[in-house]
Amino acid sequence: MATVVADPTIVRNATVEVLERALPGHRFDDPDRHGKWLMCWTDGPALLLHFGMTGDLVWSGDEPERHRHDRLVLEFVEGGELRYRNMRKLGGVWLAHDRGEVERILGGLGPDALAVSRKVFAERLARRRGGVKAALMDQGFVAGIGNILADEILWQGRLHPRRKLESLTEEERDRLYSEMRRVLRDAVRGYDYAERKRSWLSHIRGETGAVCPRCGAPLARIVAAGRTTYFCPRCQPVKAHRSGWPKRPLGWGR
Repeated sequence: MATVVADPTIVRNATVEVLERALPGHRFDDPDRHGKWLMCWTDGPALLLHFGMTGDLVWSGDEPERHRHDRLVLEFVEGGELRYRNMRKLGGVWLAHDRGEVERILGGLGPDALAVSRKVFAERLARRRGGVKAALMDQGFVAGIGNILADEILWQGRLHPRRKLESLTEEERDRLYSEMRRVLRDAVRGYDYAERKRSWLSHIRGETGAVCPRCGAPLARIVAAGRTTYFCPRCQPVKAHRSGWPKRPLGWGR
């Protein structure tokens, strides 16, 4: 790495001057991801990136000109720039001098939502109380699920966002895990955004007059876990039927 140019408003645990001195002269190794965090290891300190709601990485070979929302620019000796772009400045950049410091920065996170095993997920779920969407979005429970993905997971799993965890059957808990893994695999494959499949909630989420892609019922909007939430009142009833599944309307399909 040759030089670092940083916006001080997104450097969270150091100064720009410290960042500019610490990184040049080092080479990046393979990065790791945990939840919404990207750990960029070098042969010296580590750079931690959190992308918030609007963050992205842009390579100068794809976009030669810098953008006004490029908050961090890493210039390489070999040529080219890697830019951390973040319009709303949510998330940010952290500097860690060793792996112990990385662990301290990430210390409040639960297991990665895509990596957690079915057994560990079930054990952690059994110790929780409250609404199911609040649990999914709690980064201390499992790390990596945001508002849009939580709505997609619950719609796929046919669970009301405000369902109490205590009310979930074993079959529903198992289904929640399976749908979480399936939706997240597609999100990671699509670079952290759920594929806008026509058969998915995310395809029409938030549109005026939107109807459920599965049953055709009008979608509802509420606030759950402090966030605007979309769901299907027919497919995701507040109370589960005795079988644990909502009744199947005509035309049901995934």
